[in-house]
Amino acid sequence: MEQAGIEVTGRHLIPDEADEIRALLREAGADLVVTTGGTGLGPRDVTPQATALEVDYEVPGIGEEMRRAGLASTPAAMLSRGLAGVRGQTLVINLPGSEQGASESLAAVLPALGHALELLRGEPAH
Repeated sequence: MEQAGIEVTGRHLIPDEADEIRALLREAGADLVVTTGGTGLGPRDVTPQATALEVDYEVPGIGEEMRRAGLASTPAAMLSRGLAGVRGQTLVINLPGSEQGASESLAAVLPALGHALELLRGEPAH
């Protein structure tokens, strides 16, 4: 499957368990890893914490833009703790778990993802 120049090579369903999320992020071997769910305030919502432990640094603008876009539909978007960060040359993005929230969030950041991935690969040189 390919969309907007991004090839989807695999899908993994794992439970909302920090150790399993962290293991997936360590083993991903992809340019882009997108997670869905586990970004709210519930006790099982551990995806942002697990992601934060595995990324080398965060990219706060991506999470900010996802929340901004979501606020156009629902005030509950401000409760999303989804983050984005870089592990090696892999961009990791946490999307909300609802279909609408995930779609809106991804649509909001998609225009910048191609450039972000180019930068992580060292292209174009700045």
